[in-house]
Amino acid sequence: MVERDALERELAGRVEDLGYELVEMRHGGTSRRPHLTVRIDRPGSEAGHGVTVDDCARVSRALEAWLDAAGVGEGRYVLEVGSPGVDRPLKRLADWRRFLGRPVDVNVPQFGGRFRVTATNVFEQPEPAVELQFPKDIRRVVTLAEIKEARLGFDW
Repeated sequence: MVERDALERELAGRVEDLGYELVEMRHGGTSRRPHLTVRIDRPGSEAGHGVTVDDCARVSRALEAWLDAAGVGEGRYVLEVGSPGVDRPLKRLADWRRFLGRPVDVNVPQFGGRFRVTATNVFEQPEPAVELQFPKDIRRVVTLAEIKEARLGFDW
């Protein structure tokens, strides 16, 4: 069995080799029947110009071939490949840079929990961080490590 972090790195590399980016990988299920949920996107794509069902099928076939060869779950895994959706997670500094100015729902425990914010700037040094505009025009620089969860904001 491949260790989780190594599995995510391997899948990210394979997805990238196919011309996509790995946005998120969730690993569930059991060691005998792992459930892998993989979210992909086209690098730099705009809303409405992301991945298609055909893209997901192409990536799925390529990943299945590797998962089978690597013996993941002894071939009894469940693999789901899809788009990141309207509530795309923001995990890397590149994600924040790409979506500057867009509403983001964040969970920052040290500031009291969940907020709808707007990212106004990104910083690479001394550690990856973003400047967030909170409600009432309060701005704070928050390291990515301090953000428990961040997803693009979407009003239904």
